[in-house]
Amino acid sequence: MGVDDGAFARSDRTAPIAAVVLSVPDYVEAVRTDRVHVDGRDATRRVVAVVRATGPLDGVRALLLDGAVLGGFNVLDLDALHRALGRPVVAVTRRAPEFARIRAALKKWFPRDAGRRYRLLTAHRLFSVPTGGRPIFAAAVGCSRADAVQLLRRTTVRGYWPEPLRLAHLVASAGRMPGQVTASGPSIKEDGGRPADGPVA
Repeated sequence: MGVDDGAFARSDRTAPIAAVVLSVPDYVEAVRTDRVHVDGRDATRRVVAVVRATGPLDGVRALLLDGAVLGGFNVLDLDALHRALGRPVVAVTRRAPEFARIRAALKKWFPRDAGRRYRLLTAHRLFSVPTGGRPIFAAAVGCSRADAVQLLRRTTVRGYWPEPLRLAHLVASAGRMPGQVTASGPSIKEDGGRPADGPVA
């Protein structure tokens, strides 16, 4: 299963998320959508809810995430997801985050709970995943690094990005009307930074 957020505007209070259950390599079993508060604290709870809404998890081997945040800086607790769902959790990112910049942004925009958000983001060490091109990076909870790498290879249909995550992002972004301006500028999922004019990724 892959869970990701979709495009959202800087003025939005919530961001769309989607969960896609995929039988490797490309048969879609279930799709569900939900929303999280932009830069909020409900991402973990909402991911558990949307995953459970897809139906029985008997055939789900693992949960894949695009990074450890949804809707800007709404940080996921990977350990809590693993405990709640009873499945390995693997968060992947295209680039290694710049943690010094992330920590500075958290202190600026979230002074009351910057420490909590930063601890969640750095709770698990990232490791490199070879792709045949440039590597991606992953953190795994509930499985070995070798198992995580094998999972990512099996779920990648084309290019270097896991198909469940590609589909989840497309589904979550489907409601964005053509021509609407979405959040722009650097984000934690891209290079670990934040836009200069606000906390929304």
